[in-house]
Amino acid sequence: MGDGRHRDDDGTKLARREFLAGAVGLAATGVLTPEAAPAQAPAATAEEGARPTVLITGSNRGIGLEFAKRYAERDWRVIATCRDPDGADALKELAGRSRNVVLERLDVVDHPGIDALAAKYAGQPIDVLLNNAGIGGGGDNQTFGKLRYDVYAGVLKVNAEGPIKMCEAFLKNVEASRQKKMMTVSSNQGSIAGVKVPMLYWYRSSKSAVNMIMANLALQLRNRGIIVGLVTPGPTDTDFMAGLPKRMLRPVEDAVRDMMREIDRFDISMTGQFLGFKGEILPW
Repeated sequence: MGDGRHRDDDGTKLARREFLAGAVGLAATGVLTPEAAPAQAPAATAEEGARPTVLITGSNRGIGLEFAKRYAERDWRVIATCRDPDGADALKELAGRSRNVVLERLDVVDHPGIDALAAKYAGQPIDVLLNNAGIGGGGDNQTFGKLRYDVYAGVLKVNAEGPIKMCEAFLKNVEASRQKKMMTVSSNQGSIAGVKVPMLYWYRSSKSAVNMIMANLALQLRNRGIIVGLVTPGPTDTDFMAGLPKRMLRPVEDAVRDMMREIDRFDISMTGQFLGFKGEILPW
């Protein structure tokens, strides 16, 4: 796509030339304007109310889909969102065989749509709000000397604005839950101290931006008992990394397993931390 909006849930593979030049460490994820939403979500039964709930953005494929599978297997209630549920065959198949999975249409750049979904789920505790949606921006659009500044705005809207808007909209849901976690899938490419090779100006800075946003939010919400955290998958074998040698990439299953382990262990003493997939605190 010429505007650089390569989204992890739109079925578009990034061109080989865009990431072979140096996106080995890049790993991220992604979520159209919702149609009129029902006034209320289906009421949870007493049994469902006792189970934890996770809301995942960009959940129709790759890392987001694997998160939905894993949480459903844990017997969590999964609110799986993406831009085009009708075209999300794998996610629809998962929802068809699992009573735990509910599909919702959501684009993280559509703020009224986010508010409408939050209104639909008013009163529903959400134990883990999982900001997984993301875009890369396309390597050709962020090479110094021919930077596409129009693309940058779109990358920031998805990767940085989207997560904080989700946290604002679903604050009461998370606060009403038992676990009280707001988690964001970031990238080691957002680690300023970890940068060694110049590349991916837009993607890297968008991830640094969301890291700072979540560090701020952690301070804002700490006294309310809400835990804010950032996790990273490492270089992962998804369509987002199409074209890179398989030997350089981690299986999606491993990446999600590791991130879920870190999400599980986050407590209020860790709020605001930026963790690698081995559990290490990444340098800012």
